[in-house]
Amino acid sequence: MANLNELSGTYTLDTSHTQLGFVARHAMVTKVRGRFSDFEGTATTGENLQDASINIVIKSASIDTRNEDRDNHVRSAEFFDSENYPEITFASTDITASGDTLSVAGDLTIKGITKPVTIDFDFMGVAEDPFGNERVGLEGSVVVNRKDWNIDFDVPLATGGLLVSEKITLEFEISAIKTA
Repeated sequence: MANLNELSGTYTLDTSHTQLGFVARHAMVTKVRGRFSDFEGTATTGENLQDASINIVIKSASIDTRNEDRDNHVRSAEFFDSENYPEITFASTDITASGDTLSVAGDLTIKGITKPVTIDFDFMGVAEDPFGNERVGLEGSVVVNRKDWNIDFDVPLATGGLLVSEKITLEFEISAIKTA
């Protein structure tokens, strides 16, 4: 199996085997999970990770929390404002590897606001799939504060806290195919 520092070329997200999602605490007692169904992304690296770049574009209206009313609310101006901000983007600014961990720093843009985030990924390996493609797997997550991107919807609870937590965990299960 190749290690992270041996990967080179261009890799494209396999959207049918990749999940980009989130977890938010609801009413302070349970979690709501969601995912995006319309996205694309590429990762390109030369001879080393110092030359690497990762770019992802997500259609914010493709949110799916398994509840149509909630999805419509999240698409509204109180959350993603998908009509005015149809895309969520991520562009890497620095990529490093240590053992089987890939650390990706970059700019996350939501609702026209760009903030730096760093996501640590576990390298799941490289495999040749039944179709002869070189496939790479990564899994990672990062906790962000939704208010950093002006996602300010608040409903205070009588018992304290908010209906929707400020801290949101972004989760990534990546399968990418080498294209060049």
